[in-house]
Amino acid sequence: MTHRVGILGATGAVGQRFIQLLDGHPRFEIACLTASESSAGEPYREAAKWRLDSAIPEAVRDSTVRETDPSAIPDDVDLLFSSLPSGVAAEIEPDLCEAGYVVSSNSSNDRMAEDVPLTIPEINPGHLDLIEVQRDERGWDGALVKNPNCSTITMVPTLAALDEFGLERVQASTLQAVSGAGYSGVTSMEIIDNAIPHIGGEEEKMETESRKLLGEFDGAELSLHSAEVDASCNRIPTIDGHLENVFAELADDPEPAAVREAMESFPSADLPSSPDQLIHVFGDDQPERPQPRMDRMRGDGMQVVAGGVQSTAAGVKYNCLAHNTIRGAAGASLLNGELLAEEGWI
Repeated sequence: MTHRVGILGATGAVGQRFIQLLDGHPRFEIACLTASESSAGEPYREAAKWRLDSAIPEAVRDSTVRETDPSAIPDDVDLLFSSLPSGVAAEIEPDLCEAGYVVSSNSSNDRMAEDVPLTIPEINPGHLDLIEVQRDERGWDGALVKNPNCSTITMVPTLAALDEFGLERVQASTLQAVSGAGYSGVTSMEIIDNAIPHIGGEEEKMETESRKLLGEFDGAELSLHSAEVDASCNRIPTIDGHLENVFAELADDPEPAAVREAMESFPSADLPSSPDQLIHVFGDDQPERPQPRMDRMRGDGMQVVAGGVQSTAAGVKYNCLAHNTIRGAAGASLLNGELLAEEGWI
């Protein structure tokens, strides 16, 4: 079955990734593109300053951009993908849900709301059942589902694999690409020959979202994972691909080989955009990997890559990497949309 979908904020960096990933999708057909009021009424090819290294798909080049408003979205659209700025999304997404639309959103608002599923399909697909709680509490027929922050989604799959060893505490330091801030988010004078040891709000997102993703849902409410998470987030002059150094304290004392095996064997999801293997792990013979330029496009940009696994006094340390605008943003929302369709929520 083919579902008609819309993209909110289609002209931005993540919106462009949505269009790229949805081109030729086996289950989703783009039926609606929205942007700001200033772009409404223009053909997409003129409204969007296309930044990706592939051409604008022919299917949307001449599509008329609509205003981001429930009244402007066709009634036969089954699913909306949102890449709106969080301030805008906080106002508009509830209106869309009240109008009956299902929204799979990359925007940061409401990620930690108690009745909003924050979902990575390979990690916590059962959290989608929060939709029933959400509909009861908010009185709408639509649904709002979130994917986590791009730095969170890089780390959490590896933590989920480690949870079998008794995950107790996590410390992480990130080296994040400039695309995570959007096209105009970091100026060249700020980042060339430099590194910025602060990204506003990023540390809190990693520390809270990780625990929600790894938490337990009992059918009525969700409890956060008990592990403590501390993060330090840094911007570096790479274009795409967030690299993270992770130190995990564990109740057990696994050998590095057992940790690598747990990561490599952690199951992927059976969805059209899922990578065949969720986590690729480099062995001891390649301690210098993963690297952003070399490894961000593994699994078409949807795979998490880990390496440098070593024992510590309290557990293990390792590095992990993912493509921040594919796996960490548009691709994450796309996977959630595929899960929503698979589970019959749309």
